[in-house]
Amino acid sequence: MRVLITGASGVLGSSIYDAFASAQAGHTVLGLARSRASNNLRSIDLLDRAQTDATLREFKPDWLIHCAAERKPDVAEKDPEGTRKLNVSVPEHLAELSKELGFTLIYISTDYVFDGTSPPYVPSARTNPLNLYGHTKRDGELSVLGIEGAIAVVLRVPVLYGPAPSNEDSAVNILLDVVQDQSGKTYKMDHFQTRYPTNVLDIAGFLVRLADSPHARQHTIPPILHYSAPEPFTKYEMCLVFARILGLPHTHIVPDANEPLPGSTPRPRDTQLYVRETEELGVEGGLGTTGFEEWWETRLKPV
Repeated sequence: MRVLITGASGVLGSSIYDAFASAQAGHTVLGLARSRASNNLRSIDLLDRAQTDATLREFKPDWLIHCAAERKPDVAEKDPEGTRKLNVSVPEHLAELSKELGFTLIYISTDYVFDGTSPPYVPSARTNPLNLYGHTKRDGELSVLGIEGAIAVVLRVPVLYGPAPSNEDSAVNILLDVVQDQSGKTYKMDHFQTRYPTNVLDIAGFLVRLADSPHARQHTIPPILHYSAPEPFTKYEMCLVFARILGLPHTHIVPDANEPLPGSTPRPRDTQLYVRETEELGVEGGLGTTGFEEWWETRLKPV
């Protein structure tokens, strides 16, 4: 297969790129990035329709995995127009090219399309995003699924962690910096919102196995899939895990179980994704999720 990955310098995109590039099936892989292109990745501005068209027509992908997005809710609130262009207009354009060129578009979406009031959420559950980020990702879903003739799959995932160029690239990894800051500064840490942190290496491996499955060859992948690890944590509880593994005190981190204050970016309380439909696809190896503490134990403790 010829696989193209957008946002290939990000936490998820880079893991997906590496997984396909090293897969035994011998896929031909092209990674696209804007701000952090390298020798392995091609620099591109996905908002430039002509440049995007030329790149896809030249490469002729069988699969395009669209990871590029504005993913930070607070940043999205400050730049709604730019966020809508990247999170809605770009995937819509890619779906139009899917229809024209015949490739499968895998659109990476988010649990934030739900309001968090009635988990767990099945793929067909009614969406009701609470913030602009969630709205744009939901609208991106509608745009790619609404183009007749496009071969599009929405893959919703929760908060992500894993290997990252910088801890600030992940809302989970960044908590390590909080735990390791023993300067005397105090941090109020969210203990209201339940999250299901999921490892990007697991998602990447699943996508490789899905691409190699009969469902991919026969175009029988459901239009919406959920992928999530099963373990619930608040951000405060994740900090406790890191503190235990690193052997550091955590009295400078104060749990905050209050709802987001009026005027702040609203966040859903519990957007657990129901994954049975994904499991029932019968993809070799299943979901293959990794335990949160187990992975960080291996990552953080010296050999």
